[in-house]
Amino acid sequence: MRNSLFETLKQDIKRLPGLPGVYRFFDEADQILYVGKARDLKKRVSSYFQRTALSPRIERMVGRIARYETTVTRTESEALILENNLIKELAPPFNILFRDDKSYPYVMLTGHAFPRLSSYRGKVDRRNRYFGPFPNSSAVRNSVQILQKVFRLRTCEDTVFKNRTRPCLLHQIHRCSAPCVGMLTTGQYASDVNQATRFLEGDHGQVLSELEREMLQHSDALDFEMAAVIRDRIADLSSVLQQQSMDTVADGEGDVDILATAELEGMICVNLAMVRGGRHLGDRTYFPKNLRSAAGELPSPVEILDAFIQQHYLDGDASNAKLIPGVIVLSHAISTGEEQSLLQDSLNVQAGKKITFLHQPQGQRRHWLGMAEGNAKIALAKRLVETGGQLAKARALLDVLGLDLEGVEQLRVECFDISHTSGEATQASCVVYAKNEMQSSEYRRFNINDITPGDDYAAMRQVLQRRYANYQEIPPEKMPQLILIDGGKGQVEIARQVFVELGMDLGLIVGVAKGEARKVGLESLIFADGRPSLELGRESAALMLIAQIRDEAHRFAITGMRAKRAKARTVSRLEEIEGIGAKRRQALLARFGGLRGVSNASMEELATVDGISLTLAEQIYQQLH
Repeated sequence: MRNSLFETLKQDIKRLPGLPGVYRFFDEADQILYVGKARDLKKRVSSYFQRTALSPRIERMVGRIARYETTVTRTESEALILENNLIKELAPPFNILFRDDKSYPYVMLTGHAFPRLSSYRGKVDRRNRYFGPFPNSSAVRNSVQILQKVFRLRTCEDTVFKNRTRPCLLHQIHRCSAPCVGMLTTGQYASDVNQATRFLEGDHGQVLSELEREMLQHSDALDFEMAAVIRDRIADLSSVLQQQSMDTVADGEGDVDILATAELEGMICVNLAMVRGGRHLGDRTYFPKNLRSAAGELPSPVEILDAFIQQHYLDGDASNAKLIPGVIVLSHAISTGEEQSLLQDSLNVQAGKKITFLHQPQGQRRHWLGMAEGNAKIALAKRLVETGGQLAKARALLDVLGLDLEGVEQLRVECFDISHTSGEATQASCVVYAKNEMQSSEYRRFNINDITPGDDYAAMRQVLQRRYANYQEIPPEKMPQLILIDGGKGQVEIARQVFVELGMDLGLIVGVAKGEARKVGLESLIFADGRPSLELGRESAALMLIAQIRDEAHRFAITGMRAKRAKARTVSRLEEIEGIGAKRRQALLARFGGLRGVSNASMEELATVDGISLTLAEQIYQQLH
């Protein structure tokens, strides 16, 4: 059967055009196997069916191909972009996959007359200025602290800035110049912002020179108080640069990304270090998926780096151009010849500038590469320890509960918890543990309605019914082997009733009842299928994993409940005012940024909102004061 299908595919491929495009392989169950690009679709796809020169990994994949699809593109560059978008969307098991996470933080200066300094993560706004990206939030916080200390830019919200009548604590500790109360003019503050901007852009020497000239000018004018302020600023800036002497570079080094790979005990890590404005901002580690073949072979570092560069930088979205620096330093030389030329040309187009790949760098860049390689090895060693511990916990759980799975990676656990405050803002949470880690992207919250306030049993019934009402349609890989219920016999009985109604396996249900004094380690496991309850004890690795999942469900439920409660209480005070409907309430909250802003607004300011008369503004003001 396979041989006939193989020959049929070989004959069909002969009709493919010799044009650039993307191809996709599928198995007999119509599941995606692999996505690839080609300069010549006919030549590239037919090469998989020559039975020679195939790696064990690709040979295994070819043995499962039942059909293929192709998409013709105008150029090979378009094919490269389409390939990467499809890889991210479809996650084929025979492609090397990296986490598609470009949610990098930035330092932001708002477009205000007195710009606000803050960290930012999300879609950029043309009205503001952004510096970065930074590899992590701690790097952003460090930069904001430096700018606060040296240039004393404001960090308060615009609503707070507008309503200040006296300097805040940050001014008293010399972290803000207090423009909110007129401590300096717009021009003076703009000068500070300009210097901070150039500092972020790496123009450290010029900023210091300007500050020195300003200090001398004030000194010559006998304005010794201002000269002392600038002197202290120079000292602070010099101290910062001295502390970061390892990270600063010569003029022209600019923005650089450093990519290093490391392999340890069959696990691979890619470490991305970022340099912006000549400052080493830190790094972020990535662990690719779908690496091993059946024979245990691993892709080469070149293949790993090629896949990372394509998936991380290249997606055809011009808004991501800031993610691509002018220089990318590599621990291994990427693919040579036409492949490298295509990749580099595509990056040049997306970034709108020339991108240079460096292998075997010199000087400071060589030092950075050594740091990145060392950090990759450290991250790998840490991940192996963590993974090993997690695997041990998962294996212990399988053994304790008698779950018959081929491997611990197949274990999927869903855990439910109910949270409310005296019946107010009841929410249920569902968290998911799969592939040996918590899967935050699959977490779900459920608003519980139409029950008696505080009835946890009714809430548990509702969330389970909503979650598993169509359980027959859940894909096998998404069906849990264990469903944890945060609660005792009562909650487990409710779960049992729901599962009986739905026709589901009662063996899936395990209740986690709190022990004496609610101490961790004294919990009891309660089963819905009639098995006697089980106390694992403090030292049980299985109980550690259960407690981890249960605590995550509890945290997720509480945060959702508190947010729902706060929103309800915020809105309720406005709802009590006669003449304030949904549209007017929304307009007020949007204009002033929440109830606090509405409360701080004057009657005249309230009356500027559409639909709010002066009489109604007076009513609102009196209600909130």
